Formats: sequence, C-alpha cells, structure tokens
Amino acid sequence: MSNGVKITLIVILALSTLVVIPLFWGVGQYNHVVAMDEQVKSQWAQVENQLKRRYDLIPNLVETVKGYAKHEKELFENIANARTKYFQANTVKDKVQASQQLEGVLSRLLMLQENYPQLKANESFLKLQDSLEGTENRIAVERRHYNEVALGYNTMVRSFPRNIVANSFGFRQKAYFEALVEISPAAVVNARFVIARKSLFKRKNSRPIEQYEIRNASTCLFECAYAVTRSRDFRL
Repeated sequence: MSNGVKITLIVILALSTLVVIPLFWGVGQYNHVVAMDEQVKSQWAQVENQLKRRYDLIPNLVETVKGYAKHEKELFENIANARTKYFQANTVKDKVQASQQLEGVLSRLLMLQENYPQLKANESFLKLQDSLEGTENRIAVERRHYNEVALGYNTMVRSFPRNIVANSFGFRQKAYFEALVEISPAAVVNARFVIARKSLFKRKNSRPIEQYEIRNASTCLFECAYAVTRSRDFRL
C-alpha cells in the first residue's frame, strides 16, 4: 500500500471520527431531552387526574350551597366560568391559569358557610367538604411533584450544551403550577375551626345551643386537632 493511500485512509478515518462522535453525542442528548419531556407530561397527567376529581365535586357543592345562598349569583357564575375555561384550555399554561382562577372563587364559596348557619349543619355539604379536603391534598402532592420534574427539565434545556439540542428540536421550557390561593386540607379545616369556635363561644343571642350544633362543632374541633398533627401549614 502506497504512502498516498495510507494518508488518504487516515484522513478519511479522522474525518469520520469527527462526524460520528458528535453524531452519537447528539443522539444521546436528544433521547435524554425526550425522556425528560415525557416525564413532565406524565406527571402533568397525574395533576389533571386530581384536578378532574375537584371539578367533578364542584357542581354538587354549588347546588348544595345554592339552597341556602341563592343570592350569591355572581359567585356561582364565576365558578361556572372558571370551570368551563379549564376544560376549554389547550395548553398547560392556560389550564394552570384557569385552575388558579377557580381556586380563588372556590375559597370564597367555602367561606360562605360562616354566614349561613344552616349550611354548615348540612350533612351533604360537610361530606362534600370532606371529599374536597382529600382531593385538595392529592392536588397539592401532585402539584409539588410536577413542579419538581418541570424544574429539572427547565434547568436541563437551559444548560449548555444540552440547550443546543433542545433549541434545535423545538423543546421549550414548561410552565410551573403555582397555587395563587392555597385550598389545602389545612385551609379547609381552618375555615371549619373558625365556624365551630364562633358557634360555641361567640353567640349573638342567649338562645340554647341545639344538640346538632354541639355535635357539628365538636366534630370540627376534633378534626382541627387531628389536622395539627398532620399538617405544618395549619394556622389558627
């Protein structure tokens, strides 16, 4: 084999190496970005499963409240609009905004029981409130997991050199899911604590306390005491 042929083969091998190594590196980085992207999507699906549970509870909750607070028409309309907006949203960012809007009006709905004594004694309302408490707890857990995964993904697509691959193939940063109004289990129980406390200790007249009032207030106070042992966010 002549020296000229050897030199040609060496040059071809060197050029091939310069092409193949970056190619394999790029494929590896692309696959990693895709895997992280799918992980974020999967975690968001878990969030949506819990949000759906919330939205399935809302119609019954609203109908129960309407029986005692019919004149709160604007609040009911705002809840219906926020619920519709969520189901019409096509992107995670839009769904997050719709969910945040609903959290604001839903917290107002829960506080209505303070103004309507008969509502806070309604068994259907209390059961729905308990279901909502459990749902909000699951939402908070899945929200935290989603934000953690989204943070890892966003950090990756912004870091060199993986940002080159991400930008080349159209991978963009993911929206975070932050709660503007926290409807956590502790928040729900806090509201019930205020109502129970007022029922027993801040009465506006001297009429005797009914048995059902004592029973409901005692149940709320017991749940509040139990919530203190479970939640660091509980506040009196």
